[in-house]
Amino acid sequence: MDHANHQRLNSTEYTEAVLNGATVYGPGDEKVGTISHTHGTGDAAQVVVEVGGFLGIGAKSVLVPVQQLDLMRDESGTVHAVTSWTKDSLKEMPEHKH
Repeated sequence: MDHANHQRLNSTEYTEAVLNGATVYGPGDEKVGTISHTHGTGDAAQVVVEVGGFLGIGAKSVLVPVQQLDLMRDESGTVHAVTSWTKDSLKEMPEHKH
């Protein structure tokens, strides 16, 4: 997927309503997780990314600063994120307990 023409979100859009359910893509454009919920809003927000598992079973939740994600909308308006983390590097992070 070519993200070059995707519209970047601004920090006022870093909210639960906008980010929940967004797919997170890694450096090779592979799906590495999904944003399940947010803590806070704007530049100080953090998001919980569900990594691994199948249909929500066996997934691991990790908390990452929103600033570490490149958040954008594709041509159809779907919000997604790109990160330099791989699925394995996210799995190595401490688990976030809800």
